Amino acid sequence: MARSGLADAARVARWADTELGPGRGSATADGKATLSAATAERAAHELGLTPDQVRADWDTARLAGLVEVHGDSARPGWRLRAWDRDDSAVLRGWVALFDAWSLAYPEPQDHEPAAVAEVVSAMPQVLSFLQLSAGPVPVEQLLDLLEQRVTELRTARCEIPYGPQPEPQAEQAPTDAPLAPLLDWALRALASVGALTYGDGQATLTPLGSWAVWVKLEQICVAAQSPAGNIEQAAEDMLRGCAQLRPNAARAEYRAWLAARTVGSAVTELLAAARGEDALLRGLAFEALRVVGAPAEPDVRAVLDEPTLRPYALLWLAEHDGADPEDAHEVLTREEATWLWVDTAAAVADHGEAPLLVRHLESAVQPTIPMLLDEVRAVGHPRTVQVLVALAAAHPDPALAKAVRRAAFQVHTGGS
Repeated sequence: MARSGLADAARVARWADTELGPGRGSATADGKATLSAATAERAAHELGLTPDQVRADWDTARLAGLVEVHGDSARPGWRLRAWDRDDSAVLRGWVALFDAWSLAYPEPQDHEPAAVAEVVSAMPQVLSFLQLSAGPVPVEQLLDLLEQRVTELRTARCEIPYGPQPEPQAEQAPTDAPLAPLLDWALRALASVGALTYGDGQATLTPLGSWAVWVKLEQICVAAQSPAGNIEQAAEDMLRGCAQLRPNAARAEYRAWLAARTVGSAVTELLAAARGEDALLRGLAFEALRVVGAPAEPDVRAVLDEPTLRPYALLWLAEHDGADPEDAHEVLTREEATWLWVDTAAAVADHGEAPLLVRHLESAVQPTIPMLLDEVRAVGHPRTVQVLVALAAAHPDPALAKAVRRAAFQVHTGGS
């Protein structure tokens, strides 16, 4: 259903990818991602559509994340890139469109923006009721529910006036007049994105709409079960809170944290935390990105040029492409593996115990300690000196500790 509903949008997005990329023409005329008249005419001619159809499909493609506009050029979103091989990308695209239902259909005229905003805020409860009903629901029943929810929203904002109030008009609730047309607009908008069917005085969720509402409810439940209470923290603080958790508990915390945010903002936050000086947070950030999965791929791929993040990104991408986690390290060059060894050692030195740092020696790719020290010195990690000093202090073998201290001194002084 999602593929069918987005097929026309995907077609226009693919056309835009071919025709409107950097240096290949102007996509927009107003700087707001609206297709220019000339571009819409050209697309209509080449695709056998009317300009209005092209504009509608273009808007759907943008809302579904199939195309992204940057300045006067367009580029495909990750969902379009993964369209043919990844069903989850298609479903995520449709959910993005579902989330943007209020933008997909013209707002009713002559209504206060505040009233429209109230209805948009109240509709999740209406949709939940439709999902639980599992069948047609009369619009009158939905209107009653909408009025109750809007009243709750106004009460929560303390907008119920104090003092004596005039008697309401007989047999007419004060919200009837404004909310009925707004409910009609909301149901038509949701029908336009394929979330429900609407007619004959009743509304019914489509199977796709029912699934999407169920997913939203599940996300709310997951978020409510945040085991360590870090759901409202920024990414860096959340990762610090997860540092002492066992892997399964940490993953549960990541899922709860992610459920409370949009994918894009969550990935951006996690990568920003990974760029910091704390190597432990770098590793944990990529563990959280493993929970994100496919939607993080373009952003992870984009950091391959950053030396600090490259080894982590290469391992993430290898595992994402199906490599066994035990074998994923084979995608790293010797230099990248050494850099990662030092970075991990820095995390252990900062947050772990001395025996753990000594055991970390066994994970090095170099077969001998002299080779490891030579390559560690050459790789140029900013924490090399601190790592070697900590390792020398922790190691029980005096001769080895002396060699490691000598290497630390040489790195510190720039000697050979």
